[in-house]
Order: sequence, then C-alpha cells, then structure tokens
Amino acid sequence: MLSFRPSTRIACWAVLTLLSGCDLAPVYKPPHMLLPEHYQGSGPFVEANPQDQFSHGPWWQMFGDVQLNRLETQLDQSNPDLQAAQETYTQARDVVAVARSGLFPQLNSQAFVSENKESAHTLFHPSSGPTQQPSNGYGAAASWEPDFWDQIRNSAKQAQATAQGVAAQVASARLSLEMELASDYMAIHGLDAEHAVYMQTIGFYQKAVEITKMRLAGKISSGLDFARAQNQLSSAQAEDTDVLAQRAVLVHAVAVLAGVNPASFTLAPLTGARVTLPTIPVGVPSELLQRRPDIAQAERAMAAANAAIGVSRAAFYPNIRLSASAAFEDTGFGLASLPNTLWAVGASAMLPLFEGGLRKAELQQSWSRFAQSRDNYCAIVLEAFRQVEDQLVLTDNLATEATQQEVALQAAVKVQDVSLSLYTDGLDNYLNVTVAQIAALTAQISEVQVQTRRLQAVVALIGAVGGGWSSADLPTEDQTVPFNPLGLRTESRDVQKPD
Repeated sequence: MLSFRPSTRIACWAVLTLLSGCDLAPVYKPPHMLLPEHYQGSGPFVEANPQDQFSHGPWWQMFGDVQLNRLETQLDQSNPDLQAAQETYTQARDVVAVARSGLFPQLNSQAFVSENKESAHTLFHPSSGPTQQPSNGYGAAASWEPDFWDQIRNSAKQAQATAQGVAAQVASARLSLEMELASDYMAIHGLDAEHAVYMQTIGFYQKAVEITKMRLAGKISSGLDFARAQNQLSSAQAEDTDVLAQRAVLVHAVAVLAGVNPASFTLAPLTGARVTLPTIPVGVPSELLQRRPDIAQAERAMAAANAAIGVSRAAFYPNIRLSASAAFEDTGFGLASLPNTLWAVGASAMLPLFEGGLRKAELQQSWSRFAQSRDNYCAIVLEAFRQVEDQLVLTDNLATEATQQEVALQAAVKVQDVSLSLYTDGLDNYLNVTVAQIAALTAQISEVQVQTRRLQAVVALIGAVGGGWSSADLPTEDQTVPFNPLGLRTESRDVQKPD
C-alpha cells in the first residue's frame, strides 16, 4: 500500500480543490414579491391546484366544440410560425453544446507532404547542403484550459438558462396562437349568429314591405310608409352583407393559423353549434408565477444574467492553458521510426494587467443587465396579474350584461310585434313601427355580440392564467444539452422540443 507524507496529501488536496473550480457567480435568488391571497374579480372560475386545472385534456376542449378541437390540434401540428419558434429552441440547445465544449480537451490531428527548394542565393545557405528536399509528416495535438474560475461552467449555465427561457418563449408563442385561433373562432360563431338574426329580420321586413305596399295600393297609407319599410329592408340586407364579409376575413385568418392555404379552406356555418361556457380553474394568485410561460421566461433570463456575472468576474483571473503535441517527420516515408519523432508539452498563463477599464466595464454591465432582467421580471408579473384581473372583471360584468340584454330584447320584440299589429289595424303610424324594428334588431344584435364577447373573454382568461401550462413543463438543465460530446449525434431534428 502506498503511503504519502502529510505535506504531500495537503498538496494533493490543494491541487484537487483548485482543479474543481471556484464559482464566481453570485448566489442566485429570484425576487420575492408580495402577492395577494385572492383575486378581486369574481368571474366564472374556481380555485384549483395548477396540476389539476386541465386534467381532461388541452384547454380548448373545455368549450365542447369538436370543430374547435380539430382546428387547435391542426395548429399545433402545422402552424409555420410555431414550427419556426420551435427551431429557436433547437438552436438554443446547440448554443449550450458550444458553451460546454470548452470543458473538454480539444484534440486534432494533421498530416502533410511537401517538396521544398531553396534559392541558391539564400542568406547563410551552406555551400555543400542540398537546395531541394521533401518534408513529410503526421501528428496529433491536444490542448485544455482548466476551468479554475468556472468561467466555462458559468457560460454553460448562462446558455442553459437561456435555452430554458426559449422553451418558455415557445410555449408562450403556442398559447398566443391557440388563443388567437379560439378568439377568431368565437368571433365567427358570433357572426354566424348575427347572420341568422339578419336573415330572420329580413324576412320580417319583407312582410312589412308587403303590408305597406298593399296599404299603399288600397290608398290606406301614403308612399312614405312604403319607402320607410323598403329602407329598413335594404339597410338590413346591407348590414348582413357586411357581416358575411367580416366572416370571410376571419375564416382566412383561421386558415393561416391552422397552417392551411385560405384558398382551399372552408368553415361550415356555426349557427347550430353549441359552445359550452366553461368554469375556469384559476387557482390562487401565488400559483400564477408557475403557470405563465412568459413569467418563466423572464425568471430564466434573470438566472442567465446571474451566471453572466460569474463569467465577467472570471476575466480578472489568469487563464491557464495546457498543451501537448507529438508527430513523425522525415524527408522520405520513414514515418514510423523513433528517431523521426518529435513532441512538445507546455503550459501557458495569461493575466491581463491593464486594459483601460475593459474588465471593470464588462462586470458593471453584467450587473446592470441582471438588475434590468429583475425589473423586467417584476413588470411581467404585475402585467400578468393585471390581465387576470381584467378578464375576471370582464367575464363577471359580461354575464350581468347578457342577462340585462336578454330582458331588453324581450321588451323590444314585444314592442315591435304590437306596433306592427296596431299599424296593420290602422291604429298607429308606420314611424312607430320603424322605431320599434330598429330597437328590436339592435337588441338582438347586441345580445349576440355580448355572448360572443363573453366567450372571447373566457378565452382571454384561460390565456391569462397560462392555458394549463406549468413551470414543470420546462426542460431541465440536462435536457437542454442536445447530445453527449463523447458519443455520436444523429440528425439535428431528433432533439426533444418543448410541448
């Protein structure tokens, strides 16, 4: 058994400690924010554990619409903007591999064959020496920079945190696209309902035109009544045409979101479709920090900025580089002969002494970037809570507005029926009929629009609370490493992409 003197053991431990590195990055602590215990809004939501909020599938399935489910699934599979965003995560993982490559020794090999001739008039040329001879050889070299100050490790941590942030950014982009499609779909649903109202109203107005026409023919009323009735009919037809134009534009938008050419995409009328108004499991305010991908992205940006401080601090310490090379060289092809070997080993160290304040400026800049990322994080958190509270207030008030609008509609329809009946019996003038018709149509359209806004507000509320996403969906630091540098890598698209 080998034994070592105490001084030798102490020296070995010192060397091992030195080789293990010294992390110069500050201890990372995300900012602690005081959060309320409950939301102020009282929209259609229940408090729930974030892991259970959408346990029955993707968030859009809560609306119970088969066609919406199909479109959202197609978006996740075919939307080119989303696919482009996913490629940014692939690139971010490769940046991690680039940053980590410095932890490993760099190996290379070379071989050369040349024929060389010197001029007869070369300075100090020996008179008896050859002026022409070949030079052939091959060899290998290795170099390594021990990461004493964790500069490389902190660069890798910075890249890994950035890659995690990009994964959260992809999730945020996916949620944004899904919400846009759902909101457009609800708008189309509302426009189809408006079209149905206009078609029913146009039929009613056509009967009114016939009544005024008959009364005009019988000289019971003036041509003014007929003109008013005709104006009502034409105006309703024009407004219905505008509704159909708006629908066509939204259908084109849905087609692009689903990754389909608008020229080959159609969407059947949604008049008969029933969209369920779901109850949203919002959860308590403190859980919002783990449920919003944009908050997770901002937090990972902070972690990356914190690691960058360690990189800037390491620049104040010496860089040490170890190198070794070995080769065979001969004027012929006796390249395996020991006398023809050459080798070199060495070590170098560099410590910048004066660079005009460069390192201090870079360190101050890294601290400032960390402070900036912390402030951005706080701003994004506040904005997230504002969005949740906005949608809770909207959904609550729109529910009340829908009830009030239904009462107004019933009254307006009753007035319309009574006024037309009185006019037909010659007990009232047509001006009152016109006013009643305008009020009834306005009330019907308003009711449809309120219901559409309610559905869109629920979609926005789902997006505001993260759409079922959780920080547990983020890739771990190990998962951001695209491949093992000691193994073989397959195709670049084989890497795991964020859900």
